[in-house]
Amino acid sequence: MPSIAIVGAGPQLGLAIGRTFGSQGFDVALISRNRDRLDDLVGKLSADGITSAAFPADALDRDALAQALKDAATRFGGIDVLEYSPAGALDSTPPSTASETEPSAVEHEMNVQLYGAITATQAVLPAMREAGAGTLLYTTGAGSVRPVPRAAHVSAASAALRNWATNLHKELAGTGVQAAHVALDVTIGTSSFYGRPTATADQLSPVYWDLHTTHRDEAERIFRG
Repeated sequence: MPSIAIVGAGPQLGLAIGRTFGSQGFDVALISRNRDRLDDLVGKLSADGITSAAFPADALDRDALAQALKDAATRFGGIDVLEYSPAGALDSTPPSTASETEPSAVEHEMNVQLYGAITATQAVLPAMREAGAGTLLYTTGAGSVRPVPRAAHVSAASAALRNWATNLHKELAGTGVQAAHVALDVTIGTSSFYGRPTATADQLSPVYWDLHTTHRDEAERIFRG
């Protein structure tokens, strides 16, 4: 049975993606740093008849993240799809007054978004390349394509992840492994501090299934409300 690993799994987008793939016969590995939240998500997916398991890890702890993905691959016999949703990129809470200009703030976002994504990819890509099949999906907010001054530190790291994912897509062309970037120019469920439109997680999750199944030649999908 195929499996998807969702890094940064939460009660909105992560759960919706898990349900979308799970309804198509996928096992679901859920990874984030909050064990209680993961257990709640496992319970909700189980209620829908979807097999899932929790693998707690913080994206800032690269060894722990790599081990969580290794454990998920062992549990489910491999990882066919990786979806990486760094929390900072999707955060609609305004930063503090000066945080966007502090090098440490940018460094933190780079560690969560870019370096976390690279770590997760390194954990699953060799097996995908050997199999000649797999999908790698990286999620950011709109700041990756439309910088937001009030969240410049997040936008900078999101843009770096977008650039890296686009290069990975080109590098993997013809291998059977798809890499794509998803930019969400919406907030999920609630309005943001700078006026983006809203969307439900259930409106967003089919984008990921489409990139995995139908539009495997696309390097990027921008979702605008």
